[in-house]
Amino acid sequence: MSDRTELFSIGELSRRTGLAVRTIRFWSDSEVIAPAGRSAGGYRLYDSASVARVELVRTLRELGLDLDAVRRVLTSRDTVQDVAEAHLEALDTEIRTLQVRRAVLRWVARRGSTTEELRLMNDVARMSADERQRIIDDFVRETFEGVEEAAPGSEIAEAMRTMPAQLPDDPSAEQVEAWVELADLVGDTGFRDRVREMAVAGARGGGGPSVDPQLVFDNVPAAMAAGIDPRSAEGREVLHRIIAPDTRAARRAELADELATFTDERVERYWQLLGVLNGWPGAPARVPAFEWLIAALRD
Repeated sequence: MSDRTELFSIGELSRRTGLAVRTIRFWSDSEVIAPAGRSAGGYRLYDSASVARVELVRTLRELGLDLDAVRRVLTSRDTVQDVAEAHLEALDTEIRTLQVRRAVLRWVARRGSTTEELRLMNDVARMSADERQRIIDDFVRETFEGVEEAAPGSEIAEAMRTMPAQLPDDPSAEQVEAWVELADLVGDTGFRDRVREMAVAGARGGGGPSVDPQLVFDNVPAAMAAGIDPRSAEGREVLHRIIAPDTRAARRAELADELATFTDERVERYWQLLGVLNGWPGAPARVPAFEWLIAALRD
């Protein structure tokens, strides 16, 4: 008798495929693996084609397809491609859900948050795109209420209005975490007050202090890397590359106050988070350089 017509028991099929007898019996009972015949005693018998069918079912099951989907493939009601595409979509949805859960748990673990904060952050992370956008829109509207869009120095308000945070349809884990952090940030009253202070000052004063930012970035980061104290003699040498050495003490104090108004690491973090969400190239932090300069001016 050839391999083509040879019939063998469920135990032999188990040995040939490496699958447990109970699994093959369950698939047979579910009409996924049909026997090729029956013995005189009524026991199911299988042939070499059954081996190939079992291997296919095992592959489909390992890919996560349920038995109904497997059955549709085997009966040719659906192609493997049809079922794979549907299953891929379901897996993508599940992955996004797991990313959200991981981001929320990581955020809570870092902050030592309470149970209530965990619930709120989970709700925030699972919001729809429209709901996420509404949070940013409400933040901008409430924070900058009364600040004219055309006012001098109102670039902060205008920028936050025109560059809203949008979570992509298929976000990375980093983007989900960025959204959770951003939502927490814009919901903080102290942060809103600080941003409004900057926007109002910018609209009133024409956009910020009279210090060339390029001179700051050309000189201060290197001084910081070298460990130069802003209040030291070496620090004063660096300062005098940025402002005139004969600048009076009153003017230095004024510049320090102006810089302090527009220097806040939380506001910088807002822009960094927007960058993560929108896929912008990363930029080095600038706040530490200005904080160093402020300390030098106040010495």
